[in-house]
Amino acid sequence: MNKIYPDAKAALAGIVADGQTIAVGGFGLCGIPEALIAALRDSGATGLTAISNNAGVDGFGLGQLLETRQIKKMISSYVGENKEFARQFLAGELELEFTPQGTLAEKLRAGGAGIPAFFTKTGVGTIVADGKEIREFDGEQYVMERSLVADVSLVKAWKADKSGNLVFRKTSRNFNPNVAAAGKICVVEVEEIVDVGAIDPDAVHLPGIYVHRIVLNATPEKRIEQRTVRAN
Repeated sequence: MNKIYPDAKAALAGIVADGQTIAVGGFGLCGIPEALIAALRDSGATGLTAISNNAGVDGFGLGQLLETRQIKKMISSYVGENKEFARQFLAGELELEFTPQGTLAEKLRAGGAGIPAFFTKTGVGTIVADGKEIREFDGEQYVMERSLVADVSLVKAWKADKSGNLVFRKTSRNFNPNVAAAGKICVVEVEEIVDVGAIDPDAVHLPGIYVHRIVLNATPEKRIEQRTVRAN
C-alpha cells in the first residue's frame, strides 16, 4: 500500500468534507502541519470542528481557517495569540469548548486507545465540570470526560519511512502522537521520507499502523510566535 502523496492537496483529496471534526497537532506554532493546514484552507471545507491545543495566530496556522470562516467550533486549551479568534468568539460567531491542557491530551490519547471516557480531578468545582458526571473515588471528587475521536487528523513529524513509522523532533512532538492516534484517518506532513528499515525500531515514536497518508514538506517555514531578544 502506497502511503506517499505528491503534495498536501493530493493527500487531503477525497477525505476532507464539510462538517467534519479535524484534529491538528502542534503547540502554538511548534510542530504544526503547515502545508496540510494550508491545503485544508484551500479545500474550501466549511463547518469544521477543530481540535487543537491552540488556534494558531492571525494569518498563519489555524488562524488562516478562522479568517476564511471555515471553523465553526474550536476544542482548545489556549487561544490567546489570535485576535480574529477573540473577535469571532466575542461576537458569538464561533463556538468554543475550553479544555484544560492535560485533559485535552488525555481525551485524545483515550480516543486513540478506544477508551470512551475517563475520570479526572482537573476542573472539579469549576465551569469545566458543568453538565458533566461527578463521581467520588476514595473520598475525592472526579469529573467524567469523554474522549475525542476525529474524522481526520493532521500531524507534523520530522521523519517517516515509507510504511509511515514516525520520528518526531524534540518539542515538536507535543500533541502530535495523540492527535495521530485519535484520527479515523491520519495524514502526516514530514521533512524527510526514508526507506523501510532505515529507522531503528527503538527510535520509532509512532508506528505506521496509525498513519494513512504521508506528504513531504522538506522546507517548512517554522514561524516563531514571539521572540524576545536582549537589547544591544
